Amino acid sequence: MNPLATPTPHSEPTEVVGSGFLPPDDALRAALHNEVHARPSARIRLPALIIYVAVLNEGVTRDMECAHLRQLPGQGGLLPEQLQDSFLRLRGQGFTVKWERHTEFTRYSIVQPLPANISLGAIEPDLMVHLALPADWLRQIPGRTVAAVQLAMVHAPLDDAPTLMAQAIAWLGGRSVVASLMGSSAANVAGQGAEGSGQQGYGHPLGHSWALTQFRLQADGFERMLVIAPEGTSQTRAGRIAQRLLELETYRLMALRGLPVAKALGPLLSNSERALAAITARLESKSATDQELLDTLVALAAGVERATAENSYRFSATQAYYTLVGQRIAELREKAIPGTQTVGEFMQRRLSPAMATVLATAQRLASLSERVARTSDLLRTRVDIATEVQNQQLLEKLTRGQETQLRLQSTVEGLSIAAISYYVISLLLYGGKALKAAGLPINPELAAGALVPVVLWAVWRTTQRIHSRLHAPD
Repeated sequence: MNPLATPTPHSEPTEVVGSGFLPPDDALRAALHNEVHARPSARIRLPALIIYVAVLNEGVTRDMECAHLRQLPGQGGLLPEQLQDSFLRLRGQGFTVKWERHTEFTRYSIVQPLPANISLGAIEPDLMVHLALPADWLRQIPGRTVAAVQLAMVHAPLDDAPTLMAQAIAWLGGRSVVASLMGSSAANVAGQGAEGSGQQGYGHPLGHSWALTQFRLQADGFERMLVIAPEGTSQTRAGRIAQRLLELETYRLMALRGLPVAKALGPLLSNSERALAAITARLESKSATDQELLDTLVALAAGVERATAENSYRFSATQAYYTLVGQRIAELREKAIPGTQTVGEFMQRRLSPAMATVLATAQRLASLSERVARTSDLLRTRVDIATEVQNQQLLEKLTRGQETQLRLQSTVEGLSIAAISYYVISLLLYGGKALKAAGLPINPELAAGALVPVVLWAVWRTTQRIHSRLHAPD
């Protein structure tokens, strides 16, 4: 029997039909309205086995994923247009495949009935031999695996807690487990803490199901999770439990992708900080030329900006995934089972330091970029001041040159008056000689000598009038 029943009508997106009562719809109204229904929870009939794989989809197109989904039995006519909503549920004989595409990864969930021989009571059963699909289909999923989980969901009463815990540990391989009583109300959690003892600490009146895992990769590459719920657990609740647990693990691993990046940036940031300190010291002591400092600072700024451009998205995505992890943990409404850590407590104690490292690295990179910018401003100010001094010196030289030129011009002008006067007197002398030769009783030399003061005054006066006209306002 197919464990995944037909979704309830309210979980399917509805098409907004225009009416005569409203203005025309915005182009995005229907898409935004139906976004809340974009990825409805499955309805899972227990006992069930869910094989879940999340792969990074960088370089993987929807057409490639559609071609892979077409390899499923009975899905040869699947069209790429059917994958445009980033969610698709395909039903087969005895199984259901759910496909979901996100920004960085794509999730594939295979839901099928759990065979009785691998149910609670079995000792570390081999789950993959019961996979309803060929193993090659999983292996050929386009992308690189980031998360893979085998989630078994079984029915069992929660009253005999010690026996139930022993069976669950055996099913998971006999190693220590992380376990939570899910669905506890805030009042119940406050009334009975994790240090409670006896069977009452396990009591199902405080919650609706158990979730157990080891957060370890098995030899087949999968993690294992086990959910135990009493008879009468609804299919919708089972679907929500599975979705939260699988999303929790996926978002945890996606959040941790920022940790290797942060660790790799550590040496670069340390070297850059030391280099910036050295540049600042040389700038303060004026032990290097502006060009040398500028070349060094430009190279440092380029490296910092490149690191920022390459890693800012990863750091932002890490923070977003970490926020989602916290939300999914809160939705579990956990209560501790005596002798074990809760899923949220185990995860946060190991995830929080990693996220703190990523956050500190992101802040360190941003701070370094700001300090490089401030040092650039200081160097620019120093260059501007030096330029202003040079411009002032140049203006002073130009002023002195103009003054010298003016004095030279005055000297030349005086010489010019003398020269012009000499030529005028020479002309008068030649005129007097011509008149004497014509028979007039005149002494040319005496007349020319008498006219010298008059000529000098006339030339000087003419020069002054020319200056007055040149300097007169328009």
